[in-house]
Amino acid sequence: MERLHLERHSCRGFLAERIPAEVQEKMFGLAQRTASWCNSQPWQVIVTNGQATERFRAALQRALRDQPAAPDFAWPREYRGVYQERRRACGLALYESVGVKKGDREASARQAAENYRLFGAPHVAIVTTDEALGVYGAIDCGAYVANLMLVARSLGIACVAQAALASHPEAIRQHFGLSANRLVVCGLSFGYEDSQHNANGFRTSRSPLSEAVTWREE
Repeated sequence: MERLHLERHSCRGFLAERIPAEVQEKMFGLAQRTASWCNSQPWQVIVTNGQATERFRAALQRALRDQPAAPDFAWPREYRGVYQERRRACGLALYESVGVKKGDREASARQAAENYRLFGAPHVAIVTTDEALGVYGAIDCGAYVANLMLVARSLGIACVAQAALASHPEAIRQHFGLSANRLVVCGLSFGYEDSQHNANGFRTSRSPLSEAVTWREE
């Protein structure tokens, strides 16, 4: 488990080779063991393969072009202080890895648009929760996604969690025939990593434990 935590990273460049069905079933089957509030297991997931991935990729391109962003869950109101510093450092590291110069908004927008092409992944999982469960349903889905990423790593599968895909939930509901009460939490593109892709050549840092955990004995 320690090794998986240390080795897991977000993959932004995939090979076209598909993941065998039995490996996908194992991946999602193990993630299904995720703990949730009252064992409610609010996540419902759509996984695409083959032409289903290509059709969805095309639908995302249309949504990005024709529809304004309207996520089911509000984006952060503001990144301030250390949160803005971490966000900026992550973005700069990504852009530097793919040759985007600081201040080149056109090139950075092209890189951001790669989200809607699923970074070339052969598969994507769309994670949804029930509207009635509110924020706690989304929190449970977050735990599910975290476990799914670790399980994927253990099976030699690369992935990237994508809040960007949740910016057009109505297009996703229409494409997959989902009911209005299924809220889109995020997408997770996955496949085999293209180790030669420049976007996979950087890693983000983590703050020291002292900035995240306070120990109390009295």
